[in-house]
Amino acid sequence: MSTKPTTTDLEWTDVDRRAVDTARVLAMDSVQKVGNGHPGTAMSLAPAAYLLFQKLMRHDPADAQWTGRDRFVLSAGHSSLTLYTQLYLAGYGLELSDLESFRTWGSKTPGHPEYGHTVGVETTTGPLGQGVANAVGMAMAARYERGLYDPEAAPGTSPFDHMIYVIAGDGCLQEGISAEASSLAGHQKLGNLVLLWDDNHISIEGDTETAVSEDTLKRYEAYGWHVQRVAQSPDGDLDPRGLYEALVAAKAVTDRPSFIAARSIIAWPAPHAQNTEAAHGSALGAEEVAATKKVLGFDPEKSFEVSDEVITHTREALDRGREARGEWEKTFAAWRTANPERAATFDRVRAGELPAGWEDKLPAFETGKAVATRAASGKVLQALGEIIPELWGGSADLAGSNNTTIDKTSSFLPAGNPLPEADPYGRTVHYGIREHAMGSTMNGISLHGNTRIYGGTFLVFSDYMRPAVRLAALMQLPVTYVWTHDSIGLGEDGPTHQPVEHLAALRAIPGLNIVRPADANETAIAWREILKRHAKGAPHGLALTRQGVPTYEANDEAAKGGYVLFEAEGGAPQVVLIGTGSEVQLAVEAREQLQAAGVPTRVVSMPSVEWFDEQDQAYKDSVLPPSVKARVAVEAGIGLTWHRFVGDAGRIVSLEHFGASADAKILFREFGFTADAVASAARESLAAAAR
Repeated sequence: MSTKPTTTDLEWTDVDRRAVDTARVLAMDSVQKVGNGHPGTAMSLAPAAYLLFQKLMRHDPADAQWTGRDRFVLSAGHSSLTLYTQLYLAGYGLELSDLESFRTWGSKTPGHPEYGHTVGVETTTGPLGQGVANAVGMAMAARYERGLYDPEAAPGTSPFDHMIYVIAGDGCLQEGISAEASSLAGHQKLGNLVLLWDDNHISIEGDTETAVSEDTLKRYEAYGWHVQRVAQSPDGDLDPRGLYEALVAAKAVTDRPSFIAARSIIAWPAPHAQNTEAAHGSALGAEEVAATKKVLGFDPEKSFEVSDEVITHTREALDRGREARGEWEKTFAAWRTANPERAATFDRVRAGELPAGWEDKLPAFETGKAVATRAASGKVLQALGEIIPELWGGSADLAGSNNTTIDKTSSFLPAGNPLPEADPYGRTVHYGIREHAMGSTMNGISLHGNTRIYGGTFLVFSDYMRPAVRLAALMQLPVTYVWTHDSIGLGEDGPTHQPVEHLAALRAIPGLNIVRPADANETAIAWREILKRHAKGAPHGLALTRQGVPTYEANDEAAKGGYVLFEAEGGAPQVVLIGTGSEVQLAVEAREQLQAAGVPTRVVSMPSVEWFDEQDQAYKDSVLPPSVKARVAVEAGIGLTWHRFVGDAGRIVSLEHFGASADAKILFREFGFTADAVASAARESLAAAAR
C-alpha cells in the first residue's frame, strides 16, 4: 500500500521497503558465500542508496555514459555491495550470478568498486576519502563544462546542469584528503555537490570514540557547506522520508555544497551483529544471517532471494531513465540548434580530438639558449590555451614556480569571490596548498569527462599526492602532473625540497608515464605527445627543471621516449651515454671529451622510460645497440631505474643520498655530476666491457 508524506512527493510503498530489505539480504548472502567482505554498512545504507538510484538521481541504466546523468560516488568503497545491489536492482547489467561471485576471480563485483570494470561504477574507490575528493573534482568539472558550452543559460536550465552525489563513511571523513577536498569545495561554492555522511560510529577498532571527538557538522559549516542532520526512525533504521526531504533540500541549495549527516546502525537489523565492529569487515555467520532474514520476513533457508515483484518494480528504473534521457535529448537538441559552434566543439572534445592546427601553436625554442624546462612548459601551456579551450588547470599554490598559469586574467573561482580575475568558468585553478586533494580532484575531473586537466607542484611534493597518482594509474586516467624543481638543481632550499628517490619511485607505479625532458624543445614535444595520448587514457608526470639547461635541435623521436641526440663520430659507437633532464648536457659534454680522445660516443636522451619501453625491439636496439656493452646512465637521483639499461659492464652516475643546501652548480660539482665524472664512468665501462 502506498503512503505519501505531506511534506515531500516521495512515494514509499511496501514494495519499496521490500526492495530495500532485499538489498540487505543480498549484501549478507554475498559476503557469507565468499566468506569475507563488508556486509554491515551495505545493510544499513540500503535505504539511502535505494533512494538515490530509484527516487532521486537522473540516470539511465541502459546508457551509463550519458553526458547528462547525475554522478554517484561511493567513497566508502569497502561497502561495495551498497553500489552493486543498486546496479543489479536498477538494471545496469549486473545479475544475481554476479552478486553470488562477489570478490572472486574474474567477477564483475570485485572487493572494491573499480572504474572501467563494472558498468555504472563512476570511480575506483577503496582508499578512504579518495571518493570525496573525486566527487569534488566531478563537481568542478561540471561547472567548467557548463562554462565551455552553455555559460549564459539560467541556473537549472542547461543540458549540462547535473548533480554529484557521494556517500562517505566515518573513515572517509577522518582521512586528511577529505578535509582538503571539502575545504576546496566550500571555497568553490559547489552547489551541485551533495555528500551524505553515514554516521554509524563504527570503525575497525570499534566505536569511533576511540579516535574522534570533533563536531563534524560544525566543521563542515566552517568550510562553507550547507549542513543538515537526518533523524533515525524510531526502530533505529535510516528514515527514507527524512533522507528524501534532506536530499531534495540539498539539491535546492545552489550556492554551496551540501552535507547531510545520517545516523545509522551498522548491520541493522541483525539481532546480535548490529552496532558491532565485527559487522564492518566480516561475514555475519550462518546463524546471524538466518536470524536477520527472519526479522526482515525472508525465508532463512533461501539465499539470494529476490521476488519477481521486487525486480519488476526496481527495473522500472530503465523506463524512467529512458524517459529522462529522452527529455534531456530534446533540451540538448535545442541547445545544439542555438549553439552550432559550441556543439561542434563539444563533439570534438567528446571524441577526444584536438582542434585543427593546434600543433602549429607549439612554440619552437632557439638552440643554444639556456631555458628552464619549467619555463618552456609554461610557454607551451599559454600557447595551447589559445586554441584548446578544454585544457585547464593550475597549481597547489606554486603557479609562479610551476609556470602553470594558462590565463592570468581568468581564475576558476565562484561568483562572489573578490578577486578581479574571478570567473566561475575560469581557466586557471587555484588548488591551494592541498596536493593530495589536487591529485584526486584531478582524477574526478578526468572521470567526469569532456575536459583536459593538469596540476602542478614541486616534484618532491608528489609524495603528498601519491595515493591519488596511483589511483589515476590504476584507472588509466589522462591527467597530467607538472612536477617542477626536479632535482638538487633547485639549490638552496636544501634536502627537504630536493627530490632524490622520487623519479625511481614514480616510475615504479604501473601505468604512470614519467617524462623528464632534456631541454625546451623536448618539453614542447613532450606536451604534444601527452595531448595526443589523451584518448589512450594514461596519466603523465612531467619532471621539469628550475634551472636553465641548453637547448638542442628539436627531434620528433623524443616522443618515442628515447632517441639518439648525438651520434658517434669516427666509426660505430664504442660507448653509449644515456641521460635525462638536466643531466643530458653532462652526457653531451662528456661525449666531446671522449670523441677528442678517439672514442666514438653516442648520446641518448631518454625523457620517458615508459614511452621507450612501448617501442618495438628493432627501434630500441637501434638506439641502444646490444653489441655496445659499454654504457653510462646519468641522472641526478637514485640509480634504480638504470641498471637494466646499462647491463653488467655499465656504470651509473647517480645520487644515492640526500642533497644539501647550496647553489645548484656547487651541488652538482660536489656530488659528482660533471662531464668529467661521466667521461670517467665511460672509461670504466669500456674497460669492463673489454674483459
